[in-house]
Amino acid sequence: MDPISLEDLALLDVLQRIDQHIELTHGDGEIRQRMAESGLIEDDEQGLRLTPAGIELCKSLQHRVAADAAAEKVLQERAADDAEGAPEAART
Repeated sequence: MDPISLEDLALLDVLQRIDQHIELTHGDGEIRQRMAESGLIEDDEQGLRLTPAGIELCKSLQHRVAADAAAEKVLQERAADDAEGAPEAART
C-alpha cells in the first residue's frame, strides 16, 4: 500500500483548519472553491463549515494517516528484528 499522497495530506490540513475555524490563507482560494463545488464545505453567514461529506472525508483521511503510521512502525520493528537476528543466522 502506497503512503498517503501529499495532495491528500494538504486536503486534510485544509479540512481541519476549516473545522477549527482557522482562517484560510490567500493561497487557499482555489482549493476552497473546489471544496465548495464538491460539497465538502459550505460558506454561509456563519462562515466556512464542513458539510457531512467534508466531515466523513476528514475522518477517512485521518484514519489513513493513522494506518500509514502504524504500518511504518510495524515495518521498522521488522527491520530491527531482522537486523538483530542476522548475526545469529550467520553463526548457525
